[in-house]
Amino acid sequence: MRKVSRFRAGLAVAACAVFAVACGTTSENSGQAPPTPSGSACEGAGGSYVIGMSQANVAEPYRQRMDDDIRAAAKAVPQFQVQFADAQQDNAKQVADVENFLTQQIDLLIISPNEATPLTAVVKKAFDRGIPVVVLDRKVDGDSYTTFIGADNTEIGRQAGKFMVEKVLPGGGKIAEIRGLAGSTPAQERAAGFAEAIKGKNIEVVAQADGDWLREKGQQQADALLKAHPDIQAIYAHNDPMAEGAYLAAKAAGLDQKLKFIGIDGLPIPSGGMKAVEAGRLSATFVYPTGGKEAVDAAKALLVDCGQVQKTQTLQTKLITPENATAEYAKANPS
Repeated sequence: MRKVSRFRAGLAVAACAVFAVACGTTSENSGQAPPTPSGSACEGAGGSYVIGMSQANVAEPYRQRMDDDIRAAAKAVPQFQVQFADAQQDNAKQVADVENFLTQQIDLLIISPNEATPLTAVVKKAFDRGIPVVVLDRKVDGDSYTTFIGADNTEIGRQAGKFMVEKVLPGGGKIAEIRGLAGSTPAQERAAGFAEAIKGKNIEVVAQADGDWLREKGQQQADALLKAHPDIQAIYAHNDPMAEGAYLAAKAAGLDQKLKFIGIDGLPIPSGGMKAVEAGRLSATFVYPTGGKEAVDAAKALLVDCGQVQKTQTLQTKLITPENATAEYAKANPS
C-alpha cells in the first residue's frame, strides 16, 4: 500500500466537554485553551490518505452501525480510503490489527477499543509515531491519542438510575443489572453513574452479571438471575441487545409482564432500541451516538484541512420513552 502522507499530530489542549442528558440533551466542547494544530506536514486537499478503523467487534448492532456511519461519511471525502478490521472481542487480535495498520503505514487510526488497558500500549505506539489517533466510544488509559469522541457514559448511567427511581420503581424495589464487558470503559462508567443515582433511594441491586454487550449472553445471564431472584422487579442492562435478551428470558419464564427493562444505545433501526421501546419491550433507552460521522470529520480536519480538533468531543444523547419513541425514530429516518 502506497504511503502518501505522514505528520506528527500535536496534542489538542482543550477542556473536557460539558454534557447534560435528559429528555433532550445538549453537549458542547468548552476550551480552557485553544487546541494545537494538526501538524505542518498535512498535504491538504491535494493528498490522499489511508485510514485504519479498528473495531472492537461487529457482533453488536451498535458497532456495525458505527462502521456503516464511518463508511457513509468517508464517501463524502474523496481523499479518504478506509480499511476496516474486526477484533471479534479479542484484545490480542485488536493489538495485532493495529500493528498491521502500522505496517501498512496508515495516515490516521480510528479505534474503538475492546478493553482499555490491553489496547493502551499499541495506541500509544501509533500516536508516538506521529499517526493521529481518534479514539471512538471506548477509552484507553492515559492521554496518548489525538482526540476522544463519545458520549458521557457516567451521566447516561445517572440518568438511567434517575429514570429507575422516578418512573419505574418510585416506591423502591429489587432489581438486577446486566453489565457490559468488564474491562471496557462504558461498562464501568454506566455502572458507576447508575449506582450513584440510586444510592439512598430504596433501590436494591440484588444481582449483577456480565453480558459482554451481547444479546444471547444477556439472555443467558438474565435466565440465571431470574431463577435465583424471581422477586426482582426490573432489569437495568448496559445496552439494548442485553436488555432485549433479558426481556426474552423473562418472557420464557412468564415474567415479562411483571418486569421493567431499561437499555442504552437507542439505535433507530427496525431491530434497535427505539422500536423496542415503541413496542413496549423496553421501558426506556438512551440514544448513544456512534460517533462515526464525527470521527471522519475529525480526520478531515486533521488530514485535509490542516486544522485542529478538540482533545475531547462529547456527543449528545437523549432519553427515549414510549412517549417520544415513534417521533424520534421518524426524525432519525426521514423519508
